[in-house]
Amino acid sequence: MPETVTPVPKPKKRKWRGWWLRQLHSWHWVSAAVSLMAMLLFAITGITLNHAASIGATPIVTSKEGTLAAPLRASLAKAPAADAALPAPVAAAVKQAVGVDPAAQPGEWSDGEVYVALPRPGGDAWVSIDRASGRITAETTDRGWISYLNDLHKGRNAGAAWFWFIDLFAGACILFTLTGLLLLQLHARHRPSTWPLVAFGLALPVIIAILFIH
Repeated sequence: MPETVTPVPKPKKRKWRGWWLRQLHSWHWVSAAVSLMAMLLFAITGITLNHAASIGATPIVTSKEGTLAAPLRASLAKAPAADAALPAPVAAAVKQAVGVDPAAQPGEWSDGEVYVALPRPGGDAWVSIDRASGRITAETTDRGWISYLNDLHKGRNAGAAWFWFIDLFAGACILFTLTGLLLLQLHARHRPSTWPLVAFGLALPVIIAILFIH
């Protein structure tokens, strides 16, 4: 009879290492896929922000005027609470007249006018309404697409949705970095240059900050 060979069970340590490798690889590529395009955007705008002084841009300013209908002017006769938004029909009429939408935006109410500031990424805008005559004055400023992307990088005047997107993207980047670090640790014994390179990446910004930033 042939001799029966009893299989030798794999050590538990090796099984756990294989399981961790699979988990880390999965989380690493998932976080990379989620943050890929945003990471590219933020890397490019990091360069444009760093060289903002040398990137020329000529703002394009557009002014428009219109007149609010008499029935709508009546709704502006009495000043509401401070920083109240324009009534919805008035905001709709302003948008139709000058192409700028002040809906749901806080306004500055004075004795003679209502002023609504409308900052936006890559530009600015405002609307002023004379409460007596109904005259609408609006101005928009466009500083170009580089300024637009730079403001998205900073989260400047980009709204709540972009605010939460930045937090989500930052979380994905943290996960990508930490899983990458753990993968480095698991493969380090086969790659002797791993930790010297990691130490160099850590030390370089610290040395620059200590020696050259005052």
